[in-house]
Parts: sequence; structure tokens; C-alpha cells
Amino acid sequence: MAAHVDPLVVGRVIGDVVDLFVPTVAMSVRFGTKDVTNGCEIKPSLTAAAPVVQIAGRANDLFTLVMTDPDAPSPSEPTMRELIHWLVVNIPGGADPSQGETVMPYLGPCPPVGIHRYVLVVYQQKARFRAPPVLAPGAEVEASRARFRNRAFADRHDLGLPVAAMYFNAQKEPANRHRHY
Repeated sequence: MAAHVDPLVVGRVIGDVVDLFVPTVAMSVRFGTKDVTNGCEIKPSLTAAAPVVQIAGRANDLFTLVMTDPDAPSPSEPTMRELIHWLVVNIPGGADPSQGETVMPYLGPCPPVGIHRYVLVVYQQKARFRAPPVLAPGAEVEASRARFRNRAFADRHDLGLPVAAMYFNAQKEPANRHRHY
């Protein structure tokens, strides 16, 4: 009998991005008509617009959604780990991120080299964020996209362990090649 191994462990999301946790909230992610499953590959051209994300839960629950690339700029040398692509707080349970407050606007995947993992992590908040959460002490918003840390962010804002996570892979798409005669 084969043992089930969590895809978040296989994909090194648990370890590189978050600590081991037990998912307690259902989350679905979809780019257009493509449903995201752990480890699936999605072309960056399909990810230009933010995905449709549905987070289960009661309406009075509040959630934070974080999307990062732990492989930036290159999977073999992830010196910018984790590059933050999206951060939304105060998302009501049963709603999508458009019902929350965007702290970091969505930035679609555009991996320069290699296959990159894009990780969506959901935390359940203990209370509503009254002011935008601090990404990193003294950081400008755009400059703070690089070297974001899910664990440090969760610790700084008392979010605890994630309640859901999912990841997909993407790699640079080949440019259209036109023949020149």
C-alpha cells in the first residue's frame, strides 16, 4: 500500500516557504478556465490577470492571502526568495480577495529562467487589520517585493500557521519566432 505524500512537501513549499501545517480551510484557485492544482503548470500568459480565488469559511472570519515566488530570480540561485506577487488582507470567509483590502497589487508570474513555483498561502486573522500590515521594517512597497518572508510576516502580525496553501509552476514561454527570408 503506497503512502500519500502531501504535494506541498513534494514541491518543497513546506520547508522553503511555510512550516508544516494542517489545512483547515478549503481554497480554490482558477486562472480563466484553468483550475489550479498543486504542482500543475500554468503558462505565464494565462496569469496576466489575478486568479479567481475562493476561500471557504464563515462570513465573520477574516483571512490574509499571500502569493510569492520562492525561486526568484532563478531556482538554482533564489537570491530574491520570496518575491511577493500579491497580498490581500481582511478577506471575509466565503469571499474572494476582491472583498478584502489589497496591500500589494497583483503581479503576474514572469519567470526569467527555469521552472518557478508560485505559492498562494492563506492565514486566518485573529482580528481585522486597521492599518496596512508592515511588509518589512522600513521598506518601500515596490522595493519590498524581493526577499519577503511568509514566516516572518506571519510572526510579525500574529497570524500563526497557514490554514490553506496551494502552488503551481510556470516557466518562461518561448517568444514567437518569425522567419526572416
